Amino acid sequence: MAKKKAFALRVNEDLLKAVEKWAADEFRSTNGQLEWMLNKCLKDAHRMPNKEEKSKDADD
Repeated sequence: MAKKKAFALRVNEDLLKAVEKWAADEFRSTNGQLEWMLNKCLKDAHRMPNKEEKSKDADD
C-alpha cells in the first residue's frame, strides 16, 4: 500500500463546504473525497503516475 503524506491545504470556505457536502452525500470523509477527486482528475488528464514510475521514484 502506498505511503500517505499529510500536508496543509488552504481553500476558501464555500469551496470546503461544497466538498464536505459532496463527501457526506457519497458517505466519504472530506479527506477521502478530496483524495478521490484528485485521483479522478489525474486519471482523466492522463497524468496518473504508473506503477513503474512509482517504483523508480522509490529507488531514488
